[in-house]
Amino acid sequence: MKKVVHFGAGNIGRGFIGALFSQSGYHVVFVDIAEQIINQLNEDKQYNVKLAIDEEQTMNIQNVSGLNNMNQEKEVIDAIKEAAFLTTAIGPNILPRIAPLIAKGLVARVNEDKEKLYVIACENQISATDLLKGYIMEHLDETDQNKVLANVAFLNSAVDRIVPIQHNQGSLDVLVEPYHEWVVEATEEIPPIEGMKIVPDLAPFIERKLFTVNTGHAVIAYFGYLAHKETIDETLADEVIYNQVKATLKETGAYLIHEYNLNPDEHQQYIEKIISRFENAHLKDGVTRVGRSPLRKLGPDDRLIRPAVQAQKAGLSYTNLAKAIAAALLFDHQEDEEAMKLQTMLEEQGIVRVLQEVCGLNEANELAQEVIRHYHDMKQA
Repeated sequence: MKKVVHFGAGNIGRGFIGALFSQSGYHVVFVDIAEQIINQLNEDKQYNVKLAIDEEQTMNIQNVSGLNNMNQEKEVIDAIKEAAFLTTAIGPNILPRIAPLIAKGLVARVNEDKEKLYVIACENQISATDLLKGYIMEHLDETDQNKVLANVAFLNSAVDRIVPIQHNQGSLDVLVEPYHEWVVEATEEIPPIEGMKIVPDLAPFIERKLFTVNTGHAVIAYFGYLAHKETIDETLADEVIYNQVKATLKETGAYLIHEYNLNPDEHQQYIEKIISRFENAHLKDGVTRVGRSPLRKLGPDDRLIRPAVQAQKAGLSYTNLAKAIAAALLFDHQEDEEAMKLQTMLEEQGIVRVLQEVCGLNEANELAQEVIRHYHDMKQA
């Protein structure tokens, strides 16, 4: 049985990417530092993925095992040597940390003249695999770089599935929404995987997803937090916030239609489908989970700043995006480390400096000025 090495044994890894590989006939070796999960994977050798629908459906996922990359480095390297795919669902910020170990595994593999390996970072980040590739190359000399580049395909991807915080302590089972999309950019034929769609150009797919699903999710979370809502579906039941979300996605949609010549009617149907997914009460998805890590989500290339900047460049409206950015700046959830760091930065440096350092927005920029106006208005409300 062919193997896949998957970094990240969390809910998304088990409930999405790992599950698809298992259903495609692969043995999935999960690599993580969460010792309890790794031990349980090796003991149970299976878990269930449950679909969040009225009549709950369950899929049993088998052919799984785990390795702890903190104390099983040799075993991880050996697994990489034998794998057909290497994937991640670990968070963009963690990619630099796992790159040294992956680099060792790739060198060991290419020195044994193995078949081509496909590396795919399945993260909510544009060109995440390119980022991972760059981190890996930093740990290789020129000779090994050339060998790896000749024998390993690094493929960018876009992933989409809502996996809420789980409330089943001690269980490997994962509750997920029924919808999922996994698009991989490739110009060569690769082994078929259940649920994977191959396209020659990923940009329209990843930006459509990032600026509709991720932007919409963030807008709901940050306005929901300010309105003291608990869950995403509860927040969308608020007509004012619902209309704010639709107005924001109309702005991102205008940019996407302009940039990629999308069919306006089809894109509107896509927006409505995404909003209906957010309304799924079975997920019980918390606004604090969706809003977490605001520093990353306010980055220049992420879900709020990038579409606003691109809309501005195209001469399109960005008023509602500016308001959403301001709402994100006010996310002060005390259990979120990034939220607390953001609030400290705002208090010590002021919003002008934060917009420059975190978002890449200069004070003279009209978008920055509009964000600042909304920020002060919402803070006083």
